[in-house]
Formats: sequence, structure tokens, C-alpha cells
Amino acid sequence: MQIQAAIAKRPGADFEIEPLELTEPRDDEILVRIKAVGLCHTDLGVRDNPVLPLPAVLGHEGAGVVEKVGAGVAKVAPGDRVLISFRSCGVCAKCRSGEPAYCAQLLPMNFGGARLDGASSFVGGGVASNFFGQSSFATFALTYERNLVKLPPETPFAVAAPLACGVQTGAGSILRALNCPPGSSVAVIGGGTVGLSAVMAAKARGCAPIVLIEPLESRRTLALELGATHAIDPFAGEIAPAVRAVAPAGMDFVLEASGALAAAQAAFGYMATRGVLGLVGVPPGGSQLHVPLDLAITFGLSVRGVIEGDSDPETFIPELLALHKAGRLPFDRLITTFPFDHINAAVAAQKAGRVVKVVLLMD
Repeated sequence: MQIQAAIAKRPGADFEIEPLELTEPRDDEILVRIKAVGLCHTDLGVRDNPVLPLPAVLGHEGAGVVEKVGAGVAKVAPGDRVLISFRSCGVCAKCRSGEPAYCAQLLPMNFGGARLDGASSFVGGGVASNFFGQSSFATFALTYERNLVKLPPETPFAVAAPLACGVQTGAGSILRALNCPPGSSVAVIGGGTVGLSAVMAAKARGCAPIVLIEPLESRRTLALELGATHAIDPFAGEIAPAVRAVAPAGMDFVLEASGALAAAQAAFGYMATRGVLGLVGVPPGGSQLHVPLDLAITFGLSVRGVIEGDSDPETFIPELLALHKAGRLPFDRLITTFPFDHINAAVAAQKAGRVVKVVLLMD
């Protein structure tokens, strides 16, 4: 079938919206009519520093309606409203233990640029597909049962889309990966979708104080409205003294969500005894973090990487929707919508910091 897709053709170049021919769903595949799709920093990072061949159709925060299912699909049926998250195999040890973000097949299933047998989802095979098992910068996408979470009828697609990655990652980092207990102190570096979702989750968990470290004043202001107790401009002076002015004993948890190596390095200066540094922001390739072993040993410090907030979308996304419905995770305040064919204007607005979370609408 013919679809419209935003194609990444060259690193750093604008997306080009063109027609493509999508193959019919195989027995294990599901055709989804995309109604909304989030624009994530990962999409832009992969376009500009390709880990799969270009040209490619990216997009990994799709939401829409099931159009057709393969013969082996039982989880959903045509007409179901769904969110499309990352893909996992469901059979490896990590998937069986409820940790699909660390699936043994995570890389080929999400970044391979094709089906697992090497075939593209697009007729002709000249465009890489299956990004995060979906490639949802398009009017239709092929995906899989493990990617999908059914949506309640009252959830707008534009609100649901960011849950697939950005909100899930930020909130999951606090509620699952770091599992910050009530009353613990939390610092979040970076006020994008992931960082602000972490702030909201920390508030919902009952953490205090909650400190956001972010250079943009508008995002610091928003963070204070969403649950941060303090907001620090990292360019206004040394970060460690500013954080310790809030928490003299240091922070129990620090989540680095900006991808800025210097910011992650500075965190060792304001971590509390037995403090944990979570790394979720993606730094430039080849970046190396220097762990001060004397501090790490003396004060029992820990450093750990986090993928997708350690989430299992099937169980965690309904939890996030429940928190949102209760008014405890108002992530819809981060969203600005753009028509799909304005994708390049949306990219420019997000890069300039004029918006936090872009959601592209097909209709």
C-alpha cells in the first residue's frame, strides 16, 4: 500500500516527505494507521549520527488505530486504539524477568533498519525500516505485538504518543530504574521531556527536595510548576555549591538526562553518601566518564545506565496513564502539536528550546 513518510536521507538534512510503498503485514505483523507520533531527540540523533543506513524512516513514539493484523496476531484486532513503544523478543532471560528494555535482541529489533531476516518493510528495499520495530514517521507503520499497548478510549493520541519513549523513560528512571523512595533527594540534569517527566515522577513518589539543573529559564520555571522544589542555572556558577546549598549532605539520586558529559562529571561533587548517578542522556559517541574511585569507594557511590526507564510498557504505561488521569503526572503540559508535514519546523522549534515535546499529528 502507498503511504506518506518523512524520510531522513542525509545526516543533518531536513526530513523529506515522500510516498513509499509499504509491504503487506506478515503473519506476526500489525498494520497501524498512525494518528500521532512524538518527535524524540533519539530520532534526530540517529538521523545526524546514523546507526542504521540512510535513507531511513525513523519515528518511535507512534499512536494510532490497528488497520490489519497478520494471521498469527492475537493481542489486537482491527479498530483497536494503540500506542507503539520499543520492540523486544519476549523469550530471552531479561524479557522473561520483566526487563524487556534489556532484551537480548534489543539492537537488531530496534536499530537494525530492517526485519530480522534483513528484508525492508518498504517495497524495493532502498529505505531502511523497522526503527524501534515501527518507523512511525509515516501515515502507516508495520509493528509487532510486543510493541503495542492498548489505549483507553478517552486517551487522545497526541497525549499518548510521548509515553512510548520520552515520558516512559523519564518517569521510569525515577519510579523503576532508580526506584527513588519517598523522602529521598533527587537532582535532575536537563529539562527536556525525559528530565521534566522525571521531575513529575519524583513529585508523585514523594521525593524532596527535587532540584532541576537546566540552562533555559522557561524550563526552570515550568519545572517549579510541575513539582521541582528548586531550579538551578548551570551557567550561573559552580553547580555543586548551588546544589549543596539546597541539600548540604548531597543528593541521594542524580539523573543525568541532558547527555552533557561535563554535567554528569560534576554530579560526583554533590552526591550524598550511597548516592546513585543514573545516566539516561545520550552523550556524543566515544564519551568517557571519569569515576573518582576514592569518592566512590569512601562514600559508596554508584553509577548505572538506564534504557527506557527499565520499563515494561505493557504494565508501566497503564500505570503512567493512571497517574496522569489522577492529575499526578501532568505530562500533557509538555506537548506542542504540529501537523505532520511541518516536521522540519517542529524540529527547529524543539532544537531552539521554544517547545519541550513535539507531537506530530497526521490529521
